[in-house]
Amino acid sequence: MDQAHPQITVIGDIGVDHVMGPTEAWPRIGTETIMERAELRAGGSGGNTALALRHLGFTAHLIAAVGHDDFGAWLERQFHGLKCSLQRCELPTTVSIGVMHSCGERSFLTTRGHLEHMGIAHVLRSLRPAASANALAMLSGPFLLRELRPHYAALISELGRLGYQVALDTGWPAQDWSAALREEVQGWVRQADHLLINELEALSLAAASDLEAAIDTLSGWLKPGATLVVKVGPRGAIGWQAGERVQVPSASAAIFDTIGAGDAFNAGYLVARTQGAGLRVALDSGCRAAVAILSRFPRHDIHPGELAACLSPTHEETAA
Repeated sequence: MDQAHPQITVIGDIGVDHVMGPTEAWPRIGTETIMERAELRAGGSGGNTALALRHLGFTAHLIAAVGHDDFGAWLERQFHGLKCSLQRCELPTTVSIGVMHSCGERSFLTTRGHLEHMGIAHVLRSLRPAASANALAMLSGPFLLRELRPHYAALISELGRLGYQVALDTGWPAQDWSAALREEVQGWVRQADHLLINELEALSLAAASDLEAAIDTLSGWLKPGATLVVKVGPRGAIGWQAGERVQVPSASAAIFDTIGAGDAFNAGYLVARTQGAGLRVALDSGCRAAVAILSRFPRHDIHPGELAACLSPTHEETAA
């Protein structure tokens, strides 16, 4: 893949993640708890997606920001092998502590740091015209990017003008959903080509009580030809495009660390789409990528391209 003109551009949040666990219960104030497993690594939704693409052997252009400190310098080094356009903010780097619970859930403690100061001027300076008709721009972590978020609608429009298909992963707003926020995000969705969200986000964004109602509502927001993808965890993923509804199961796997599951799925899905795959194949590619990446702990020792083979269907599936 030509690193000078990558097919996928990732615009979003990166930060330092310290993942540890498992724990049976949240510790009492004033106590100390020993964790059996831990890893310090690059994270953030944008960072996880870019690294997952590298794991899959696919070059990406990462447009993001880092802080002006030792963590910022360390974070920048973690994205070797990718084309990076990183704004250096005069602030400490954002750090997130991810605590894994034995039940499979996780909790996050995140500092504000540099992410809130990533600006639209940096993003626009870093953009180049799309490399091909299948080129994609992935937007993630908008609610963490305080200075960029007011320009999101204009950014999506500019990406379309430059020839990109736009994929959007909203994430979860720290301030929770409100009627005004749903209206704001609906404006983004109406411009996007691919909406990639999880089940809880779909229910909350659509203000729906069940997933089928949420899919009906959100699919009605899409422009003609656009795709809705709802990631439903170990059950796989559901896709909707041009009236076609497809559900693809995920393989079972023993997974300790589920942080970045949706981002790993996004990477596999995007790779398939840039290669011209249809909805079912893209959903399957996303599920395969998520299982392959989440099954590894720690993740920082995955070599570039090491997991590329996970996207290839088995002989039995090809025959079917």
